[in-house]
Amino acid sequence: MATEEKQKTVENVESTEMKLFGKYSFSGVEISDQGLKSIISLKPVIVPKTSGRLSQQRLARARVNIIERLVTHLFIPGHKGKKHLLTSKQMSGKFNTAVRVVDKAFSRMQSEGKNPLQVLVKAIENSAPREEVMTLLIGGQRIAKQVDTAPMRRVDLALRWIAEGTYQSAFTSHKKAGDALYQILMDASNNLDSSFPISKRIDTERQASSSR
Repeated sequence: MATEEKQKTVENVESTEMKLFGKYSFSGVEISDQGLKSIISLKPVIVPKTSGRLSQQRLARARVNIIERLVTHLFIPGHKGKKHLLTSKQMSGKFNTAVRVVDKAFSRMQSEGKNPLQVLVKAIENSAPREEVMTLLIGGQRIAKQVDTAPMRRVDLALRWIAEGTYQSAFTSHKKAGDALYQILMDASNNLDSSFPISKRIDTERQASSSR
C-alpha cells in the first residue's frame, strides 16, 4: 500500500510539473559555468513570452527565460557582416514561427533521449567567448586591445552566433530551420570546431590573445 501511494504521489508531482511547451522538463538542468549561472534563467515556463515587460529595466535580460532569448534572436536571422542573405526572408519577426523552429529542434533531441534544455545550456557555455577585442583611440591612433567579456554579453554573443549559424546552414544546405538549429546545438554542445558558434568563439578569442 505504501509503495502504491508513493507511486501515485510521484505521478501527481510529474503531472503538475511546469514544462516548456508542455513537453520539455526543466528539472535536472545544470549550469557548469559559474560565471553564467546568474545570467542564464531556467525558471520553468510553459510559453516563454514576457511581451517586453522587462525591456525597460536595467539588466533585466538575466531574468528572461533563456528559451525566450533564443527565440528573440531567431527573429532577425541571416546576417553576414553588414550584408543580408536571402535567409532574412524566412523570418518576419513572428513569435509563433520562431517557436516552431525551436520546438522542432527540441523534439528531435528528446526523441534521441537527450534533455533539449541541457543541450542548449551546454551549447551556450561552449560558444560564449571569455575575451574579445576592443578598439581604443589613443593619440589619434586606433589600437586593438584585449578585454574580458561581460557575462551578459557572453550569452548574447553565443545566442547571436547560434541564430546566425542556423540560418546560414539552412540556406547553404537547403535544410529546414528546425533541423539546422538541431545540428548547430548538438555540434556546439559537443564543442566541435566545425560548428559555426564554436568557430566564431575560437576566432574571437584568438584575436583577443594576439592583442594583449
